[in-house]
Amino acid sequence: MRPIEIKREIEQALSNINWITSYDRESETLRIIDKRVNKGVTVQLSPLKNKFKENKEKALSDIVHYISEGLTLLQLPIELKGNENNIFPVIRSTSFPLETKDGKKLIYSDHTAETRIFYALDRGSSYSLIDQESLEREGKDFSEIQEVALFNVRSLSHQLKEDVVAGNTFYFLHSDDGYDASRILNDSLLKSMDEKVTGQLAVAVPHQDVLILADIQNETGYDVLGQMVFQFFSEGRVPITALPFLYENGELESIFILAQKKPKSDKKE
Repeated sequence: MRPIEIKREIEQALSNINWITSYDRESETLRIIDKRVNKGVTVQLSPLKNKFKENKEKALSDIVHYISEGLTLLQLPIELKGNENNIFPVIRSTSFPLETKDGKKLIYSDHTAETRIFYALDRGSSYSLIDQESLEREGKDFSEIQEVALFNVRSLSHQLKEDVVAGNTFYFLHSDDGYDASRILNDSLLKSMDEKVTGQLAVAVPHQDVLILADIQNETGYDVLGQMVFQFFSEGRVPITALPFLYENGELESIFILAQKKPKSDKKE
């Protein structure tokens, strides 16, 4: 389905008379605003094409639920005191807006050349990004939020599914809790994987709901990784980056994977 067709399906499924929609043809996004509070959520339509093709009814139900939850949360204040265990980091691309549509500045940390870290209050079925105004109102320091969020993400499970292609092993983390990509901030997980692999460790966060780790043994592995990450990126509800990273000496370095020029794939001694 084309984005414009997905837009029409979503608009027909929305029943709340207090919600109004606007479509940006250039960015292929649909914005839904609750006119009672003049706040809304934006849905990127292109990544939904494959989901609608596979199962239109489920895809439509999922996105309507996402919209409903998002608009409901916009009316609830962010309360940080007493909810420290529910504060988590979320990974976004560097193109992600630094403030809300109503002008509130979001708190964030730099991460890589491709990604930033924002901070969120988990509300069960969804979460709200924390803004500077809420931080000040609650009397919290930014450093405290950072520390708590990183501690909480390290406490999340990290069960991995494994697949081997042409001698290269790929590991996938998909718990569907909204923080799969956030687990890239779990240093102990990355270090343990770096010790486990016998080739080059590569890491990718193509969208919010997946973390990919790869033990790259040969040039074919880079090709497979590049294609895989791009496909995940194009299908994700919240895309982050189509570029994978190499993990070396505790640092992440984004790489372009080209047929003419690939990173060295020497195995570790």
